[in-house]
Amino acid sequence: MKKTYAVASKELRHILRDRRSLMILLFVPAFFLLLFGYALNFDIRDVKLAVQDKDRSTKSRELVSSFVNSGYFDLVGYVDAPKELDRLVDAGKVRAILSIPPDFERDLAARTPVTVQVIIDGDNANTASTVVGYARALIGEYNTAQVQGLLVSRQGIPTITIEPRIWYNPQLRSTLFLVPGLIAYISMITAVVSTALSVVREKERGTMEQVRMAPLSPLPYIVGKTTPYLVISFVSAITVIVAAMLLFDLPMRGSWLLLCLSIALFLIGAQAQGLLISTIAQTQQVAFQVALLSSLLPTMILSGFIFPISSMPLVVQAITHIVPARYFLVALRSIVLKGAGLGAFWQDEMALAIFATVAMGLASLRLRKEWA
Repeated sequence: MKKTYAVASKELRHILRDRRSLMILLFVPAFFLLLFGYALNFDIRDVKLAVQDKDRSTKSRELVSSFVNSGYFDLVGYVDAPKELDRLVDAGKVRAILSIPPDFERDLAARTPVTVQVIIDGDNANTASTVVGYARALIGEYNTAQVQGLLVSRQGIPTITIEPRIWYNPQLRSTLFLVPGLIAYISMITAVVSTALSVVREKERGTMEQVRMAPLSPLPYIVGKTTPYLVISFVSAITVIVAAMLLFDLPMRGSWLLLCLSIALFLIGAQAQGLLISTIAQTQQVAFQVALLSSLLPTMILSGFIFPISSMPLVVQAITHIVPARYFLVALRSIVLKGAGLGAFWQDEMALAIFATVAMGLASLRLRKEWA
């Protein structure tokens, strides 16, 4: 018993001295609880909705109000031009468009069946399926309300049917939604972990002191250290995309040049993040843990890969703005699935460039301090 107590006491003192490991042991469970508790939400709410009202009548406004007041949809605005509809969907500013035909009110008054069209962005198959269900349910409720209003006077019963149209993924194949997310997920982990371990490895082997004594400044060292991993990660990402095209029929509707630019910006930012981690960690074990924690979970949960960002609490939505995979997924799906040009997602490209610049700048500053 005394020997067991002595070993336990020694181990406890060791844990208390190792503050980094202690923080991980205490912080990670609480972090997981908050992250999974708030971010993992399968409910689809506040779907961005645009309305193309060709009737502009009292009844058409009632139908729009039934969608907006349901809590499922958030009205972005009214649009008329087809090109404007394309632009809003391509840019991700709306996920659904309610198109009301002309003579909507007149046909209802004449007890003529009316067809209302709902156009849905299908780049996220899960969300698109849910939105179709919401639209059908709301049309059903609207029909019921119309019937109840007419039963008193014993008039005929008008009926409204819905015609859903899914853009970019008519079959609602989940593969087209998951594969771009997997590309971001794999690329992020590969780039961050490999870069973080490469520099820390030098510290553990004691060769970092030799590097500092060499006639070499931090910038050439950073470029030389990260370039091979950048090339390998880039080739890996392209290989995954080509394999997905061959195996899962992933379309390629956009520009390969834009795709390569987006991948490069994303990987540079991921490597800068790994380099920053390497300047903080002193062992490969700590570097590996921090790299996984800072890349795996945010990419999986906070990027819109699986769980819609619009359904998360506002505080969590704010945190997602520092997750580079969020912007990369928008660019990737816009290029691969929608065939959109740079104008549709230039803000996401800019965000990737800013993240890469800031992360690389912080890593360089910390490395210069260690170099001095």
